[in-house]
Amino acid sequence: MQTDTVKKINVRVRMLSPEQQQEVLQFVEDLEPPRRSLLEIWRELSTDIPEDEWEKIPSDASVNLDHYLYGAPKK
Repeated sequence: MQTDTVKKINVRVRMLSPEQQQEVLQFVEDLEPPRRSLLEIWRELSTDIPEDEWEKIPSDASVNLDHYLYGAPKK
């Protein structure tokens, strides 16, 4: 279901030449926020974690996550 705003935009864009429509499309695409990878987000967030907190993470945490979270037997 289109909102009134979207309907108005559609009507106005249809009245433009193909070249102008292409310009509108480019403008709208440029409005998209830049997408970041999960790795980029992780790197940004992990800089806020103090070094002494990193040292508390067990070296086998990735293998034994269920053990550390739920008490399951270690692998």
